[in-house]
Amino acid sequence: MLLLLLLPLAPLFLRPPGAGGAQTPNATSEGCQIIHPPWEGGIRYRGLTRDQVKAINFLPVDYEIEYVCRGEREVVGPKVRKCLANGSWTDMDTPSRCVRICSKSYLTLENGKVFLTGGDLPALDGARVDFRCDSDFHLVGSSRSICSQGQWSTPKPHCQVNRTPHSERRAVYIGALFPMSGGWPGGQACQPAVEMALEDVNSRRDILPDYELKLIHHDSKCDPGQATKYLYELLYNDPIKIILMPGCSSVSTLVAEAARMWNLIVLSYGSSSPALSNRQRFPTFFRTHPSATLHNPTRVKLFEKWGWKKIATIQQTTEVFTSTLDDLEERVKEAGIEITFRQSFFSDPAVPVKNLKRQDARIIVGLFYETEARKVFCEVYKERLFGKKYVWFLIGWYADNWFKIYDPSINCTVDEMTEAVEGHITTEIVMLNPANTRSISNMTSQEFVEKLTKRLKRHPEETGGFQEAPLAYDAIWALALALNKTSGGGGRSGVRLEDFNYNNQTITDQIYRAMNSSSFEGVSGHVVFDASGSRMAWTLIEQLQGGSYKKIGYYDSTKDDLSWSKTDKWIGGSPPADQTLVIKTFRFLSQKLFISVSVLSSLGIVLAVVCLSFNIYNSHVRYIQNSQPNLNNLTAVGCSLALAAVFPLGLDGYHIGRSQFPFVCQARLWLLGLGFSLGYGSMFTKIWWVHTVFTKKEEKKEWRKTLEPWKLYATVGLLVGMDVLTLAIWQIVDPLHRTIETFAKEEPKEDIDVSILPQLEHCSSKKMNTWLGIFYGYKGLLLLLGIFLAYETKSVSTEKINDHRAVGMAIYNVAVLCLITAPVTMILSSQQDAAFAFASLAIVFSSYITLVVLFVPKMRRLITRGEWQSEAQDTMKTGSSTNNNEEEKSRLLEKENRELEKIIAEKEERVSELRHQLQSRQQLRSRRHPPTPPDPSGGLPRGPPEPPDRLSCDGSRVHLLYK
Repeated sequence: MLLLLLLPLAPLFLRPPGAGGAQTPNATSEGCQIIHPPWEGGIRYRGLTRDQVKAINFLPVDYEIEYVCRGEREVVGPKVRKCLANGSWTDMDTPSRCVRICSKSYLTLENGKVFLTGGDLPALDGARVDFRCDSDFHLVGSSRSICSQGQWSTPKPHCQVNRTPHSERRAVYIGALFPMSGGWPGGQACQPAVEMALEDVNSRRDILPDYELKLIHHDSKCDPGQATKYLYELLYNDPIKIILMPGCSSVSTLVAEAARMWNLIVLSYGSSSPALSNRQRFPTFFRTHPSATLHNPTRVKLFEKWGWKKIATIQQTTEVFTSTLDDLEERVKEAGIEITFRQSFFSDPAVPVKNLKRQDARIIVGLFYETEARKVFCEVYKERLFGKKYVWFLIGWYADNWFKIYDPSINCTVDEMTEAVEGHITTEIVMLNPANTRSISNMTSQEFVEKLTKRLKRHPEETGGFQEAPLAYDAIWALALALNKTSGGGGRSGVRLEDFNYNNQTITDQIYRAMNSSSFEGVSGHVVFDASGSRMAWTLIEQLQGGSYKKIGYYDSTKDDLSWSKTDKWIGGSPPADQTLVIKTFRFLSQKLFISVSVLSSLGIVLAVVCLSFNIYNSHVRYIQNSQPNLNNLTAVGCSLALAAVFPLGLDGYHIGRSQFPFVCQARLWLLGLGFSLGYGSMFTKIWWVHTVFTKKEEKKEWRKTLEPWKLYATVGLLVGMDVLTLAIWQIVDPLHRTIETFAKEEPKEDIDVSILPQLEHCSSKKMNTWLGIFYGYKGLLLLLGIFLAYETKSVSTEKINDHRAVGMAIYNVAVLCLITAPVTMILSSQQDAAFAFASLAIVFSSYITLVVLFVPKMRRLITRGEWQSEAQDTMKTGSSTNNNEEEKSRLLEKENRELEKIIAEKEERVSELRHQLQSRQQLRSRRHPPTPPDPSGGLPRGPPEPPDRLSCDGSRVHLLYK
């Protein structure tokens, strides 16, 4: 509503300085001039944004401003001013200041009263407080404190009950197990902290005034077996212990599970196992150390802050770490983060660390004890699993110099370990109150650290459990306050603690309720337990920078509040990626190679066009006619298509878009298929016809030699039709599309955290191998048959197809190149340049050789011999018909010669038969008739005259037979 009222005055607000008259405080037409805020304070302008305030110089009449202060300060003077009609603000004679105030905790005193003088609330500079205790209490500390510059002059006192003398107080015993060595030697600092807390509690008169807490402890070595021994010593040996205090999680699990049988409360100061939150299994367990699962919300928050979606884990195989990791897995899954790799080990982490390296783990959560951490990072150094590419998340309760401590189980130097752990992140429960406020023991956290440091016998960084010491200190205070509440605060009412025994569940229940309702300020912060008995606390985030831990933030999981100090430092200058950034790069064909082969292919197409034009132009020439020119034309067209296929064969993503790739794939297939069918099919038809006519049996030649030309064209058409049908079915049923072949990742030449993923585009289909098998099988058989036919007809001479020997040579060339190129290109398919070069050059060379072999001899013959006349012109010059050419004469003569040879053979057989009969008759006649007397004339004996039909064939008859 205020904004709506101010809208009509907006031109007045936005008027520049000096516009509309002089700027005077009393210029009522303009309102009141903006005034400056007090030091360490500001002014709240109701209904106006910051940008609007910057743009105006005057505020309207009746507008109110409010003073606010920063930090621990309060407004002294008028807190609200109003713009008057005369252009001035109200109460301008009284200044408004932001004055530092002193802590309000001094204005109350437990079991006493506080008297404030020198001012009203809040306590400002010069205020004085006096403290008085109730009866039965006496004041411990100064009775007066003065506020000066926001600080009280003396520490706040407290009222302590008048206690019973030590000699008359009854002892209450605490059984404790401190791990002085082992996986977590936390007892080295926690035991002195517990002893210090006992001294402070026993010195207070207002807490357990009739009792004195005493400690009986043993060294558990963080070993359940050792702890079992001491547990039964504590239970079966006098005196009776009212509570048990174990340390590490493995020991606490054992103690907490057994303690309920003795009606004992268990209070741990160093157990973080999530399994201990199970109230059914551990009904009397409390711990001032929060559950390890409290780290997980912090880790998830950091993963989200730095944009990490993939993490890896490595853990020691113990219950605390396994259950923590299970909880982490559920939380990251809810946040959309994936645990890509999970490794575990029992004692030797060498193999798991190598596996992390092999799986390219970058963001790694490590869950293991301190002694195992040294082993892990020694292996990390060996595997170079550190540096700017990696981030390790560790548990923050190790000693500050854990990586520098001598460990005979590893073979890495301190320098190597320091290098390996640099930059890792730790999430640690806030175990020391970051605020400099006083706890229930009247000590600040810093005073506690100083007091404990003096008590220790060695440097804190070399003392195990130094970070958990405030938790151990506050555990005693939690116990003391619970026992004090149970006993009724001084023994005047309530139960008697000395009546406690292991069968008295009533006292145990009262102690349990008192512990469950604990709420006080400790040196570790505010101490309060949740329903499972676990401490609720903040999480501290630290980073190892230059060999020492630096605080970089806090996280309050209950409020999902991350307080970031922006002091994080990274080796690479920024947080690394959660995985190697994979840059996909396509392997494109070499453009120089593509251009070179394209030029050769273009020249081949020009040559094919020239040959085709030559053949068509000279189709009337007898020599060209005798070579089946139409088939040669188809060969030239087929070579042109095959050469044209080189262009789409070399097109890839460098030239065309993704949507155009299927069209290019189909173009490759159709051009190569039809080019082969036309070019090779026409040559195959020629050679098949020659083989059919001149190599078959004599009785079948008559009808085959008269094969009509249309049958030749039909054969070529059949071959082309089969290809068209096959390609059409392939394209319809299983069309070619763009597929990606991925290769092994490559490291870039530059020192950057990326990996190159080479990819190559292919034309493929779902049943690619099946289709190629059909296609290659059919074409391969055709090539082999062509080679066979060419070999069989190499010695045949015919004028009907006068270039069949050249066709045979071309078939040899095409067949050999195809049979070699097909398998080689399949092998080299992943090498785009080699595969393209091999396939395209095979196409180019086979086409060139085919064109040269078939057409160049014809050109040369026609040019050198001048045989350019047509068959009609030749007939007019010679006066003979077209059937009287040399070939026809030769054919007729061969036919007549074969007929004559057959007649001669028959006649010779007949003559031989007749001679044989004649000899037989003569012998028979000579046996029947005596020899005829000699002729008186002296001649031979005369026999009967030969019949005319039995006369021997004279020479003239034989001559006629062979004429």
